[in-house]
Amino acid sequence: MEPLVVALWSFAVAVAGGVAGLVLGNLRLPVLLQFAASPAAGAGANVAVSGLSALTASVAHWRAGRIEWRLFWLMAPPSLLGGIGGGLISGLLPKRVLLAAIALVVLFGAYEISRRDRFADAGERPGGGVLAALTIAFAVGVLGGLVGLILGTLRLPAMVKWLGTSPKAAVGTNAAVGTIVGLGGLLGHLPSGVDWPLLWAGAAGAIPGAYLGAQLTGRLDDAALLRVISAILVIAGLALGVEAVVG
Repeated sequence: MEPLVVALWSFAVAVAGGVAGLVLGNLRLPVLLQFAASPAAGAGANVAVSGLSALTASVAHWRAGRIEWRLFWLMAPPSLLGGIGGGLISGLLPKRVLLAAIALVVLFGAYEISRRDRFADAGERPGGGVLAALTIAFAVGVLGGLVGLILGTLRLPAMVKWLGTSPKAAVGTNAAVGTIVGLGGLLGHLPSGVDWPLLWAGAAGAIPGAYLGAQLTGRLDDAALLRVISAILVIAGLALGVEAVVG
């Protein structure tokens, strides 16, 4: 019964996340932790499922031409290093404080995303340089590795707001970079152990769900996609906040 529950929940989360280039591991994590051999093993399984989900969605986005490859290759290496580093030092920092801080940033990102269409219509096209992309990639990678999440919910609004990436390109590129963060997080969690049965159960649901969700992205125009992303970020941010409070 436990693998079935994990698979079904992972499928539902992946469908919702795939539309916006997110894997929403923070929504999947509480369920995995209920059945995990230990919190660390559950977090390791969760970040691996997130990576597989992101990889699956990336295939669909790649076929649709929604990945900005130059930005991907710029952000992938620091994301990998950050994910490994965060995974290795996970448990050294108070997790509740970290989750609360991330929740606030995610909610602020939802607000910024909701304003994106306004300044785009006004002709403003923000754009960050190489240093901004590297910094965002590494910082989000470290945070994700720490808490067992890919945290595309942080990276996506930063790509739109600070790097000037178009919504659909941000969705596809964020999913592709998330694959690398998931790999880094898994490698970082290997020393503390990974709950492999939970990983495979989660993957069984997340992989088809992510592909289905990514297929739906192309049916939305930029304005509608931004609204969907903003709404999903609000849900993800609130879920992180609740987890920070109740543990």
